[in-house]
Parts: sequence; C-alpha cells; structure tokens
Amino acid sequence: MSKTVLFELGVEELPARFIDDALEQLKVKTETWFREQRIPFGEVKGFATPRRLAVQISNVADKQPDIEEEAKGPAKKIALDENGEWTKAAIGFSKGQGKDVEDIYFKEVKGTEYVHVTKFIQGEATKELLQDFRSVFLSITFSKNMRWGSYDLRYARPIRWMVALFGEEIIPFTIENVTTDRITYGHRFLGDKASLRSAEIYEEVLNDEYVISNVTKRKNAIREQLLKLEEDKGWKLIIDEDLLMEVTHLVEYPTVFFGVYNEEFLDIPEEALITSMKEHQRYFPVRSQEGSLLPYFVGVRNGDDKHLDTVSRGNEKVLKARLKDAQFFYEEDQKGTIDQKMEKLSRMVYQVELGTLADKVKRIRAIAGKISEWLNLNDLEKQQAERAAEICKFDLVTQMVDEFTELQGVMGEKYARLFGEEEAVARAINEHYMPRQANGAVPSSTIGSIVSIADKLDTIVGSISIGIIPTGSQDPYGLRRQALGVLQTLQSQQWNIPVEKLIDLVHQFYRELNLPTRTEEEVHQDLHEFFKLRAAYLLREKGIDPDVVEATLTNGVQNFAATIEKARLLVDKRQDPTFKYIHEALGRVLNLAKKSDVMEAKPKYFENDSEVRLYEAFKLVHPEYVQAMQEDRPAQALEKLSELASPIHDFFEGTMVMAEDEKIRNNRLGLLSQIATDIKEFADLNAIEWKQQF
Repeated sequence: MSKTVLFELGVEELPARFIDDALEQLKVKTETWFREQRIPFGEVKGFATPRRLAVQISNVADKQPDIEEEAKGPAKKIALDENGEWTKAAIGFSKGQGKDVEDIYFKEVKGTEYVHVTKFIQGEATKELLQDFRSVFLSITFSKNMRWGSYDLRYARPIRWMVALFGEEIIPFTIENVTTDRITYGHRFLGDKASLRSAEIYEEVLNDEYVISNVTKRKNAIREQLLKLEEDKGWKLIIDEDLLMEVTHLVEYPTVFFGVYNEEFLDIPEEALITSMKEHQRYFPVRSQEGSLLPYFVGVRNGDDKHLDTVSRGNEKVLKARLKDAQFFYEEDQKGTIDQKMEKLSRMVYQVELGTLADKVKRIRAIAGKISEWLNLNDLEKQQAERAAEICKFDLVTQMVDEFTELQGVMGEKYARLFGEEEAVARAINEHYMPRQANGAVPSSTIGSIVSIADKLDTIVGSISIGIIPTGSQDPYGLRRQALGVLQTLQSQQWNIPVEKLIDLVHQFYRELNLPTRTEEEVHQDLHEFFKLRAAYLLREKGIDPDVVEATLTNGVQNFAATIEKARLLVDKRQDPTFKYIHEALGRVLNLAKKSDVMEAKPKYFENDSEVRLYEAFKLVHPEYVQAMQEDRPAQALEKLSELASPIHDFFEGTMVMAEDEKIRNNRLGLLSQIATDIKEFADLNAIEWKQQF
C-alpha cells in the first residue's frame, strides 16, 4: 500500500533570491534521500513561498522492499584447512553475515572457488525511516546564514513550524525545539493556521488560507493579471522576467494594482525612472503602444483586492519621494563641467596599491592610445578614443550614479551629450562597461571597444600584478568576467591584435610606472595562463572538443577571432576522412622533430631526390604560409601546409632519417624541424585524437 508524504518547513520571510535554489536543493535532496533509503516513491512536487519550503511525495511505499542478496567470502583454499574443516576465516565470514557455516556454499569466480552465503534482509517500515528526513532540511545551503536565540543552528531564517505527514500520520522529529505537527499557517494577515488531515490536501488547504504555494501557479497568476490590466488600459507593460520571478517570491497571494506619478518626472532619463521603479520598488513600468514611457506603474500586492485604492496611494507617495530624489540628482549633476567632476576622481581610491581612479583613467588613456595606433585609426578617431578614455569614469562622481550604481555608464552617456561631447565619445562611455554580465552585449562601436578593452586590461593586469588572482569560486573583482569581455570584444571587432601583445603592453606600462608588482616572470606567466584558460572556456562553450582546444591554444590565444576559426576548422578536418593522409604526414614530422634541436638544412648534404623535393616544396610553401598566418587566414595556412603531405610521405618512404652519418642525420632532422616549426605555429596536431574519427 502506498501513501503521500508531506514535509513543510515554515520560516520567517526568506529573501527572494534564496528561494529558487533552496527549492531545487530540497527536491533533488529529497529524491536522493528516498533512493538511498530504498523507499519506493513516485512524483516529487516542490512548493515555496517567502515563509515556507515544502515537498510532497506521492506513492510512497509502506516499507522498504525485502531483498535477498548473495555475499561473497574468502577463497575455498582459505575457508577450509588441510583436514577439510572450516577455518576461522570462514566462520568469521558467516557470522558477520548473520549466518552459520552450514549456510555456506561454493561458487567459481574467474576460475577460483569462493565461499558464498545468501542472506535475506527484511525491509524496514517507511514510517520509522522518515524520522531521519530532518537531515534533508538541515543539508540545504544558503549564501548567507544566521543564528537566532540561543540556538547553535545557522540557517537562512529562523524556523517557526514544521509539518511532516505520512498519509494521515505525523512523522515525529525535532529541529531546534521545533517539533513536527500537522499544523500549517496561511497568509500572515488574510489566513489562519490550518490542520492538515492528510498529506494529499496540502495545496488545497493553503489555497483556502490565501496562500498559492505552487511557484509556477503563483507566477502565472501574476502574469495573467498583468496582461489583463495591460489589455484593459491599452498599455504596454515592461514585464521583465527576472523581476516577475522576484515578485513571485515576495508574495503568497498576489493581486496586481496600478498607480500614477507626475508627468514632470518624465523629463528624467527613462533609465533612471525604470531603475527607480524596478530595482527599488519592484514595480513594472508602463509604456504606450508606441513605446514611450507613461506616468504609471504597476505593482503586486501580497493580499486580496480590498482597499486597492489605499494601497495605490501609499505606493504613489513612496515612488514620488524616490523620483523627487532622482529629479534633484539629475538637475544637480548638470551643474559645473565634466573636467570639474574629473578632478574629484583624484580623491577616490581605486585600489590602495594601484592608486586613485584618476590614476586608473591615466592608464586607460595610455592603453587606448596605443591600441588606436595599432588599429591605424584616423586622427579624428584617435582624438575620440583619447577623449572617451579620459572621461570614461566621470559619471562615478555624480549623485545619480551614487544612488543608482547600476546606471554607471548609462548616465555617463546621457550627461556627456548634455555637456556637448561628440556622439562617438558619449556612446563609448556607456559601452566601455560592456559586457555587463555573462553573455551580455559587447561594445558595437570601435571607440567603445577600445576603451572597454583598455579598462578591463588595466583592471586584470593591475590585480594580478599585486597578487589578486581568482581561485576556485572566489573572484571578488570579477576578473574572469572581464577577461571574457576582452576576448568577446576582440572576436566581435575581428581585430588582428594578438591577446598576448595587449597583455604585454599593459604589463609594460605597470613596470614603467614603478607600480608594486611581483616578479616580472611570475606576473607574465600568470597573465598569459589566465587569458589562455578564459579562451579555452569560450572555445568549449562554442562546442569545440577539449583536445582541439588544447591543440589550438598550444601557442597562446593570439588573434582570438582567428583562433576560433582555426579551432572550428580542425573540428571539421577531424570529420574529413581525406585529411587522414595529411595529418599522418604532418604528425610524423612533429614526432621526429622532437629528437633534435637542429633548425637548419643544407642542400649540399642531401643524398636522394625525395630530400630535395621536400626541401624545394617547403621553400615554396613557407612564404605563402607565413603570409596567411600573419593575415589571420587559417584555412589558407592549413591548405599550404597540406601541400607538403605528398613530399613528406615520399621523403619517409625513400629516406632513412636517423642515418649513421651525423651530418646527414642532423641535416634531415633540421629539414623536419623547420617544417615542424610552421606546423606547431598553426596547432599541435598530435594533441588531437584523430584516429577515433576515421
């Protein structure tokens, strides 16, 4: 016979950001626990509100299944003495299995006989086992915990009640003086406590007490109300999915309402208005059907639809105060000049060992200037890049950004236009923070990309120079994300600038400025390895196999856009049976070239035609190969190397490389080493598992 099991953990209000992860942990850990306990079960449903986490498990068996299993013991020659009597080993084995020696029988395993016994294990009652479920509740982890009262337990929030039911029976256990019962609690104001007659009626009982415990149903209820209001009013709501999920986790019984604010606030940049509503008040902004922002907002109440007018007025007052502040900040920030605001950066510490924000801006400007030279920008573009780099951080001293930190760059662009800066410069101030999150948009303009890369490289090189290196999950300065941003921007812009050249440029600036660094060799190695690991991550994200990633990055990241193209080319060649002939030739060259440091071949030491033909073929191919590599045309470069396949095979067929004569041997190895140098510059082809694909 099967029953439904319910576990509910009642707590004080959980932060919305904790709930999704905690509920997923609870569901996964519940399934794992039931399997480990050998308790047959059906579907596991999860429930969560700000005040509870719960799981409902259907079709749970009354007891564990009985099992009969065979236990293997010592070999027969150890189990019996020379007189055929049972040894202590056999007797001890049988007792350890709860059996007698009379229960022993022999079975052959791989040609050797071993003692065995068959034992029967009766399944335990599920009700008794379920008392240990408390360990699942205690195993849930949170990003931040607290202690309360005199208890030792650290948990996200204090535990106030627990429900544990096996069908209609209470499962008894206790956590920090809270004992399980059948009593749950409804909405804090609209509901009451309720007694659950059985585990099956959990969701229905809570519905009666103004709690929608199913997260998906609660989220859908909010969405449906938003869309209904949108249709009734002819509005276009800005329904951000992250905000919708957050609001879902802030309420137990949602009711949508709307409010209004003064049209004069529409003069504030809409990014500031939207941020005030979404980030600070959890409101959904409203647009017209044409897309312009309207002086309305939509909120979600944790309660029913009674007295909504009063709720709206209260929220309108709160929002008005927020927008008044934003309006004041916006007006104050427009006073003075950008240069006056820049002066304040010299009083803002960026990092104790790396100086002020003004010092950082100087470095960004110098790095951006050098990148501009490498890109052969015209004079106007160079001036724009220099100016954008010079003022890229000025909005950090504005009151608007101080209040709404997420608007850094956004307000910089707005203010730069108001202060008369060129459009390319204003746009770059915003773009230089891109990408703002993983897989976010990268800068689209040349000037924005230059300043973005310069800023991120300064942060990365500076941090690693003073020993701030991400380890494990610890990356407080977001260096990994910024390195990914550099690589993604380089890929997007298709710039022919090796990553290592950029790294070394910035590292050189730090040495020239005599900023505190570790030894030059340590920093150089850590920087190059750091970017190589980030490039490997991005290549794997693009579906490139690990062995191809290793082969492609053997000489570093180089021009990242070309490196991606090269990796994809090798993945395609791995699937191409006609490439096997070429790979075998190039691979043999790489293997033999390892046996010598000689890098020169002299025609006068050639003894047969195959040596001459290979040498002449290489002399023809090499300049075109080098040109293709310099111009970042990997497909053409590999095509040139492939032309050497036939001469290489002929060479190995007609030539003994390891000749007894040292001059002849070294000359042949020197020829192979020259070819191998070109091959290795392209990729370490021998790191790729070709044979599995042919």
